Amino acid sequence: MKINSYDLGEKKDELLIIAMIVAKYKGKNVYVRHKDRTTFEIPGGHKEPNETIEECARRELTEETGATKFTLKPLFILGVEKDGLEDYGQVFMAEIEMLASELEYEMEEVIFLDREPTEYTYPDIQTAIMKELIKRGINIK
Repeated sequence: MKINSYDLGEKKDELLIIAMIVAKYKGKNVYVRHKDRTTFEIPGGHKEPNETIEECARRELTEETGATKFTLKPLFILGVEKDGLEDYGQVFMAEIEMLASELEYEMEEVIFLDREPTEYTYPDIQTAIMKELIKRGINIK
């Protein structure tokens, strides 16, 4: 697997199939844990038919974290290449202001950390996102 990064607009919107959201709440990094896993990941998920990548990011952030009020900013595009094929997703930054009291979808847990979790669900992708944030001078700490 090879991971590439691209500037916004470098890949056509219709090629973007997943949204990944680096989120903060009260100054802490937000990570979620799926009901079927023991590891953590940043919020995100696949785009539904007739949905823009920003609509996908908003929906996934709400579903996975319970965020009810937040700002969202597009950052860059990430390409994941496997077996000669590359899939593209857009990385966003979110500042969450309000959360619902309960999760209603597939996530079991939301945690808020000053650091990264000890185990990522997708370590190669998460590490690539964090390195790209640093490279682009985007402060997540």
